[in-house]
Amino acid sequence: MRIVALAGGIGGARFLRGLREAIGPEDEITVIGNTGDDIHLFGLKVCPDLDTVMYTLGGGIHEEQGWGRTEETWSIKAEMKEYGVGPEWFGLGDRDFATHLVRSQMLTAGYTLSQVTEALCVRWRPGVRLLPMSDDRVETHVRITDEQGTRAIHFQEYWVKLHAAVDAEAIVPVGADTAKPAPGVLEALAEADVILFPPSNPVVSIGTILAVPGIREAVAAAPAPVVGLSPIIGGAPVRGMADKVLAAVGVEATAEAVVLNYGSALVDGWLVDTVDEAAVAAVEAGGIACRAVPLLMTDVAATAEMARAALALAEQVRR
Repeated sequence: MRIVALAGGIGGARFLRGLREAIGPEDEITVIGNTGDDIHLFGLKVCPDLDTVMYTLGGGIHEEQGWGRTEETWSIKAEMKEYGVGPEWFGLGDRDFATHLVRSQMLTAGYTLSQVTEALCVRWRPGVRLLPMSDDRVETHVRITDEQGTRAIHFQEYWVKLHAAVDAEAIVPVGADTAKPAPGVLEALAEADVILFPPSNPVVSIGTILAVPGIREAVAAAPAPVVGLSPIIGGAPVRGMADKVLAAVGVEATAEAVVLNYGSALVDGWLVDTVDEAAVAAVEAGGIACRAVPLLMTDVAATAEMARAALALAEQVRR
């Protein structure tokens, strides 16, 4: 079985760890990773979502945080502060710095982001094929209005520095409209037996991947069933502040509103948590098969059960 998953950061990475446990030894997973969160800091190219997937599946993630490296130290950050060089709000640990140095050196030498990601995965051996959504530069920006007026800021500044405390007025994946899918992305979708939307942020993770011309169309045209898992449980995001960015695109923070926004032309099946069982009828009325199962990723075993439920639903709705 060839499985393709569109994934963002922490939620996507943790789901993939469970998915890897749920499949057989002959099955293959291709991950199309969001690069809209990418940012240039200290002269380095930082790819938070790709790295979170790589570290999580490779056994190097800081489990409590869900991002960054385990057993991290912060000497470089302390030295940068002494020089008065920021930004201080975005933490890069010493071990994490090494990844960004290697990536940036390779990009400067002329390698593509896809080639660099493949090279980095040689060390981490994540057990999946990890592809960036595009080799072209795409950065998600957020329009806000605060004491400085109306302005657009990088998503990382909105999420990490401001903690989404200001209402998001618009989400703009800058560069997405002219970007091309990375090599292998469209082929993987066309050849997939199952396509999964993990419980990642539907706007700035999966939504940004789908904003790259050709990817949404490839998902919709794929012969494989497309099944997603709700990132919203009981009217609130499981992690993070997805409700803030959902509001910016006019979508309620409910399990049914998220999938109905994707639409039945894109998604065939949808899993909601048992607390949202009442949403099943509304989702199915929208032409999407829906089941209520436990969706809290409390550990790898529970996440593997979620993955099995998604694969089972995929079989039921296979086109």
